[in-house]
Amino acid sequence: MKNLILTGFMLLFGLAVFGQTNPDSVVYIQQRNKINKMLADRRAKFGRYDTSLVQHSGIFGMQTKGDIRRSNEILMDIADTDDEIFIELKKLFDYNTNQLNYSKFQRKQTESSLKDAEKSRIAYLRSISALRNQNDSLKVQVKQLETSKQKQQGIMIVLVVLTFASILILFIVKRKRNT
Repeated sequence: MKNLILTGFMLLFGLAVFGQTNPDSVVYIQQRNKINKMLADRRAKFGRYDTSLVQHSGIFGMQTKGDIRRSNEILMDIADTDDEIFIELKKLFDYNTNQLNYSKFQRKQTESSLKDAEKSRIAYLRSISALRNQNDSLKVQVKQLETSKQKQQGIMIVLVVLTFASILILFIVKRKRNT
């Protein structure tokens, strides 16, 4: 029964260890997709910036203050997008680090549980071995007691026979005297 429980326990831990899902969880994938979208938006903004640099709406094909302001606004928007991308990348790296730390924690916890289970199994085996040795010694004692009992029974039978023989002899001797 104990072996069955121990086997079930080890089987459940084996399933927990080998049944783990891919570390790219749903949240991690969503975060990556969000960053990829932000990078695509940045590329589009940078394309608009390049276009704005080429635009010359002034006299004689010169850039006006308005053209330069529009280019600067687009460039500031790109800088803001870069800041947001860095923030989201930090979240992604933090999440990935936390996932790795959690995986390490789970692995250590599973290893610890397996070590505890192994120690328990070894303790059970030692207990079983000690009980078997005790059982063997008790069987030897029982055999010794049975042989001792048989000897006592033999002695008792001899004593009973001798007692009856003595009574019979006394009875015979008494009869011979009375006759």
